[in-house]
Amino acid sequence: MAKQKIVVKVTMTSEKKSRKALKIAVSISGVESASFAGSDKDQIAVTGEGIDSVELTTLLRKGVGYTELLSVGPVEEKKADAAKDTKPTVAPVYVNPYQYYYSSYGLPYYAFEM
Repeated sequence: MAKQKIVVKVTMTSEKKSRKALKIAVSISGVESASFAGSDKDQIAVTGEGIDSVELTTLLRKGVGYTELLSVGPVEEKKADAAKDTKPTVAPVYVNPYQYYYSSYGLPYYAFEM
């Protein structure tokens, strides 16, 4: 089954209700991620495989309040654009400024060279 993206508009009056709405959205089987969308952050975008959109809206209506199903569709993947934008990264090199020398007794002493 292909990944799908569901966008739901939820009437959220407080931050408590918005957290509750995200918890409900994530609790459904098949959901991989859920995030706020829209200009007023009143929409929830849910992505995953095999998500029942009717079950999602019903649970949100029971738990939070008025819920409107806006769109259901496939996930748009941008693999070609991501490959062009990534630049090779150089791993930082960590240099230890302290050199350790061991004496004949097996105890280390430190020579500070700066």
